[in-house]
Amino acid sequence: MVVLGSIDSMPGALSCGGDKEWPAMEQRQKMGALGGSEKRRGTGSFGSVYRGTMTNDGQEVIVAVKVLKLQQRGAYQSFVAECEALRCIRHRNLVKILTVCSSIDFTGLDFKALVFEYMPNGNLDEWLHNPLLEDGNRRVLNLSQRIDIAIDVACALEYLHHHKPVPIVHCDLKPSNILLDNEKVAHLGDFGLARFLHQDDTSLAEISSGWATRRGTIGYAAPEYGQGNEVSIHGDAYSYGILLLEMFTGKRPTDGEFVNDFNLHRYVELALRDQATCVVDQDLLSATEDGNKMTPMSDRITGIRMASIISIMKTGILCSKELPTDRMRISDAMKELLGIREKYHTDTHICED
Repeated sequence: MVVLGSIDSMPGALSCGGDKEWPAMEQRQKMGALGGSEKRRGTGSFGSVYRGTMTNDGQEVIVAVKVLKLQQRGAYQSFVAECEALRCIRHRNLVKILTVCSSIDFTGLDFKALVFEYMPNGNLDEWLHNPLLEDGNRRVLNLSQRIDIAIDVACALEYLHHHKPVPIVHCDLKPSNILLDNEKVAHLGDFGLARFLHQDDTSLAEISSGWATRRGTIGYAAPEYGQGNEVSIHGDAYSYGILLLEMFTGKRPTDGEFVNDFNLHRYVELALRDQATCVVDQDLLSATEDGNKMTPMSDRITGIRMASIISIMKTGILCSKELPTDRMRISDAMKELLGIREKYHTDTHICED
């Protein structure tokens, strides 16, 4: 039998209180809940995420189950690191872990999984780059929604970077690791590469920083990581800056046009001089706030939107500067975005009156 207990039951984990006990689940039930590639919601370096169900107090609950590929080098360490990072953090913009599973599967091999609250709106990458639905309709995040998501992610990072007693660096910020709930509130997930800063406990320090050399994803990882430098909150700031630029241009940092020293940062930086409109995701200039196309859009509304987008892009540029110490701090970026959002809503309201 596979027991899905609270995260406090993991070896070495410290109780944080408030964790809910979930019932035991037999192996055949687990396989039934996860079985079939049609239930797979995503695949990463160390495992796959499935849409599953659990029964609690007679009610069926939809969950997301991350099953580790333990044969993959680094997967076990990723599992331990994620448990360590998630065990005591609580924030509205972080994924909520419900339980962990550490047992033996029906073939006699180790089985490890993490069970999270299910996010029905998928991840941000799907919304930005795969907007076409099965029924042929397009789903589009409007400007207000993108600003809200950007602020949500900044709030999550600020919480991690100021976490007590030990700050946490996410190390793998990218759109596919940002999940959206029913209201499209963003939740930062996948802490498999997370590191603790200034950790006094040697064993935990080895788990969090010495088990793998991988530090993020190509295009999003800070350039100093490629030189073997230690992780820092400045690395997350860089990834956040790239995320902002991607969200408002619609371009991935790994697009084929970005080669050598010409990257997404440079692309936007050059365009902001006199061609900002050319690099903006055109969906942001052609859709109403409810996602429907609006034709034509008044010049005044377009101007208000462009002013907000340019301000956001400038924030993205400041966060993704080459030198770590030159980058804008996440707390300052969040303040900038809060101000941009307030001004955008105020100006739009005045324009519509």
